[in-house]
Amino acid sequence: MKESDLYQAIKSYLEAQGYEVKGEVCACDVVGVRGDEAPVIVELKTGFTLPLLLQGVDRLAVSDRVYLAFAVGEVVAKNALWGKSKKEIKKLCRRLGLGLISVQINQNRDDFVEVHLDPIPYVPRKNKKRQGRLLREFELRVGDPNEGGVTRKTIITAYRQDALRCLKYLSHNGPAKLAELRAATSVQRASGILQNDHYGWFERVERGVYQLTPKGMMALEEFAEALVDLQV
Repeated sequence: MKESDLYQAIKSYLEAQGYEVKGEVCACDVVGVRGDEAPVIVELKTGFTLPLLLQGVDRLAVSDRVYLAFAVGEVVAKNALWGKSKKEIKKLCRRLGLGLISVQINQNRDDFVEVHLDPIPYVPRKNKKRQGRLLREFELRVGDPNEGGVTRKTIITAYRQDALRCLKYLSHNGPAKLAELRAATSVQRASGILQNDHYGWFERVERGVYQLTPKGMMALEEFAEALVDLQV
């Protein structure tokens, strides 16, 4: 398939809406004009790609009405970018103010043009709740225990740091009561951490008294570097 295979389908779609359409005008794949309205520009690719996105962004200097059009099969391949990341692609295009069109080319029937987004100015609304969680996590986290951009490595969150404080105290002092543990570590949520035991590090010996599990003992070695920076 070639990019030009999409042209007739897009041209017919725009003409049905009253546009006069011409191809390859000043490097734009498709240009539609209707009365005194700003021109519609459509960039074509055989699939959704970064070059298509970059072309669309460049065309925003000419018109606010820019669409990205790309070909799709009757069944979208799971490993195709559109198949894997449809929601994220739409979100990105919406933020950039770009329209989005998929074109299904059919041999035995009419091609199918689907408009997923129209190009409208986007003013993002900040999520105050998420921002609050971000700042709270930043404030509660001790030091900088994670290297940004690292994958396949356990992230040391503020919650995990609190659990590690409890782990460190119990490793040094043996079984302890919750009240004692809370006072010694200053971990106010110690009760919830030990009772919920998300990591499998703690077990109850008797009412209100906890000790380390074998998995907790192994965690001492796994998180040895992070434990060094935690005061208990």
